[in-house]
Amino acid sequence: MPLKIVPVIMAGGKGTRLWPLSRSAAPKQFLQFLGDHSLFQKTLKRVADAEWYEQPVIVTNSEFRFMAAEQAMTVDVPLSSILLEPVARNTAPALAAAAFLVQRDYGDNAVMQVLASDHEIDSNTHYFDCIATARDTAMAGKLVTFGITPTEPATGYGYIETGTDLHSGAKTVARFVEKPDQARAEQLLASGRYLWNSGMFMLPVSLFLSQMAAFAPAVHEATQKAVQSSVSDLDFVRLDAATFSEAPDISVDYAVFEKTLHAAVVPSSFSWSDLGSWDSVWAIGDKDEFGNVVGQKATVSNTRNSLVLSRDIHLAVHGLDDMAVIASEDAVYVGHLADSQNVGQIVKSLAKAPKTRQLTQIHPTSYKPWGAVASVLSGERFEVKRLRVTPGRKISLQKHHHRSEHWIVVRGTAEITIGDKTHLLHENESIYIQQGEVHRLSNPGKIPLELIEVQTGSYLKDDDVIRLDDEFGRV
Repeated sequence: MPLKIVPVIMAGGKGTRLWPLSRSAAPKQFLQFLGDHSLFQKTLKRVADAEWYEQPVIVTNSEFRFMAAEQAMTVDVPLSSILLEPVARNTAPALAAAAFLVQRDYGDNAVMQVLASDHEIDSNTHYFDCIATARDTAMAGKLVTFGITPTEPATGYGYIETGTDLHSGAKTVARFVEKPDQARAEQLLASGRYLWNSGMFMLPVSLFLSQMAAFAPAVHEATQKAVQSSVSDLDFVRLDAATFSEAPDISVDYAVFEKTLHAAVVPSSFSWSDLGSWDSVWAIGDKDEFGNVVGQKATVSNTRNSLVLSRDIHLAVHGLDDMAVIASEDAVYVGHLADSQNVGQIVKSLAKAPKTRQLTQIHPTSYKPWGAVASVLSGERFEVKRLRVTPGRKISLQKHHHRSEHWIVVRGTAEITIGDKTHLLHENESIYIQQGEVHRLSNPGKIPLELIEVQTGSYLKDDDVIRLDDEFGRV
């Protein structure tokens, strides 16, 4: 049996190119765009085969740690560990830290596959043929990247020039090319020697770390110390902040791949997209007879070649062509699909203005380690929220100085502690928590617990939560 691969999934990005659905606190990898799973969950499912893979290592940050753990649990994919970056330092330090962790847990001969958590990939038979080729090439002493066969002269990707053939079926890397302009991209495509740089890798950890030490010693030293001084926190591995912060902010391409003599590329023609813009979401979607990709909460009429998606409200669209109409709970984007690469400029404008800055950062629905909470209605001295508590989870033992709360159970069973008394509430039952009372909510059942929470008081912001005990270490 060939050596199992250790998957390393990069899930710390905060991109907002798919605004208004993606926000800095709710990036695209954790969102459902088309289908029943997020991009992160789809990535997890691609590495769930125990014949091919060890349990995956997730690289993310403290802000997304519970979201990643929750989504992995939802699709029943056990994790090896969740590695938390204290600060963002680009891909070279992130992968070096992951390699040291994999080396520690799986030995010097381990091979790790690096995957982005926000790519859409058709994991068919050809895909796994490419994985096998990459694994064999890595075990033969190469640092392997996956080069996607171009289908158009795209300007949004870097390119890889292929070199000579290797016995494994891979090729040597002649050089890496930065994202080209349109004319240059057409030249690269016409030559037949260039592939898109996917940002996915297959790396023998010992060779990778030796090359990091040779070409990026500051990264190697800082990340090695950060892993050695890391601490376990629940299901997470926290890198030492002081030493990890000393690592230079540099990509793995610049740090290693453009300098090493051991680089190889696997030409890959499976369906792949980094979903970097709304037109790329439209491109992979199931289209109706008029070329439209339409979400469940939308109706279109006399419309062609358009993308219409809504998270909450129902959209009715008439008489459009080549348009993206995207609605979240609190914002709507309308623009030509062909111009969707420019969404980032709108986001920058929104982020500059105090009145709209929050629209680029958080959703009305925010994810918690115990579930999720969504704002339904707010006004002077009151706010209405919808709470969802995952089976077996509980919020912190807490109190509030400035507000009271009313809880109404909509679905499931709630175990509520107020002071020294415990109450069991079922659907259509409610309870009142007075200002200052110590309380806790938990879900003892097997299905998600859903409640409506009505807050009343002089001050309703989250910093009035006084935590006395918390299973997630937030006291």
